Amino acid sequence: MSNSPQEPNFYLFDFNFNGVDDRENGEYINVMFKSTNGYGGFSVKDLSSAKDFYLNVLGLEVSEDEMGLMISLPQAGKMFVYPKENHEPATYTVMNLIVPDITQAVEALKEKGVEFEQYDFENFKTDEKGIVWGMKSGDGPNIAWFKDTSGNIFSLIENK
Repeated sequence: MSNSPQEPNFYLFDFNFNGVDDRENGEYINVMFKSTNGYGGFSVKDLSSAKDFYLNVLGLEVSEDEMGLMISLPQAGKMFVYPKENHEPATYTVMNLIVPDITQAVEALKEKGVEFEQYDFENFKTDEKGIVWGMKSGDGPNIAWFKDTSGNIFSLIENK
């Protein structure tokens, strides 16, 4: 008989819980989730204005149910948006939107009333349009940040 601890049994199952949760004999079972799909989420202060912004300003595919909004991103999954009475805007980027031409995307959103953030940090600075030209300097992607109607931070990232 070995003195080494018994390896736990691993049961893999998806988020539909098509798997085994067998705890007979009091044995330790380490359950791992195998997901074929998933999504992130964040809160907003007003679901109606958020839906209007995501749908009519950003042009995203948005569905709604009793719990909140589901934003479907082509080739990138989904984001769940839920109302929160005491909502505090995220202090980080909640969603990155990939665009083929950042200048064109920034100009199109500005025409719809979106204001882009201005940053002046030691390692990067936005130009007058709100774009950081990371590809020119070799310091990352070309990127521009803006906020939704609840103050959450979004970005546009150029994919060339």
